[in-house]
Amino acid sequence: MQWSLILSILFAIIIAVFAILNVAPVQVNYLFGKAHLPLILVILFTALLGAAISGFMAMFRSISANRQINELKKEMTAKEITIATQQNEIAELQHLVEPAINEDKFEGEM
Repeated sequence: MQWSLILSILFAIIIAVFAILNVAPVQVNYLFGKAHLPLILVILFTALLGAAISGFMAMFRSISANRQINELKKEMTAKEITIATQQNEIAELQHLVEPAINEDKFEGEM
């Protein structure tokens, strides 16, 4: 986590220095027209747009992963309940079989 913060700050500083060095106006062609803007604004806007898109993609992945984790937890809980039920059934069957085994041993001793 700390490395990503350090790298993000370093990247922001590099972009800021690069933008400050490039203040000349440039022509920007949109789908619906043209505009003359300082290059610093174009650079900062595209950097912010890239960061926002990356952030949304990371959020989407995180939400997706959390949903999958919750589904797997539900599945695990259901399987744990099934295992507990089966263990109880095994214990009950062992209690039913043990008296019969003990009776056979007792009859064999007589």
